[in-house]
Amino acid sequence: MTNHEEAKVSRYNTVGKEIQNIRRDNQGEELYSDPHYIAENINGDICTSDYDKQAVVVVNKSGQHTFSYTGQESEFYLWGICTDLFGNILVCDSFGESIHLLDQNGGFQSFVHVHSQQSGFLSSIFSLDQHENIKHPRGVCVDDENNLYVGQFNINRVKVYKYIQ
Repeated sequence: MTNHEEAKVSRYNTVGKEIQNIRRDNQGEELYSDPHYIAENINGDICTSDYDKQAVVVVNKSGQHTFSYTGQESEFYLWGICTDLFGNILVCDSFGESIHLLDQNGGFQSFVHVHSQQSGFLSSIFSLDQHENIKHPRGVCVDDENNLYVGQFNINRVKVYKYIQ
């Protein structure tokens, strides 16, 4: 949640009672500035894309800061974030027109370039029709049948790809 005065992640129980607020790391530094999207990983980590910090901020179940990922390029405009069945983290970079694939420890695995006119992503686990063209990815998710859904800015369509065949 962000209200332009403070940014935090709050955890609620099943009846809607707030049970945890996460705002600062162990050194007292603010973890978040403008969090936009959030996902929970298979290990219970909370993964947040923070637009102003240009970072993926990950905390464990206890709210302890695990890592922050700030991209591989000079400009990194984060939007949608999700995790898959293996604990990988996928995050949309609208400026770079790509999806960054991270392992659950924050290690960069590959770019999933979705604007390329060439056949295939840069990772062998993905397949993309050579005629596809996606600009400014904003939303991403993976379902239980290994389909990758990608939403784009200002377009009323969701592209679906086979993920990890």
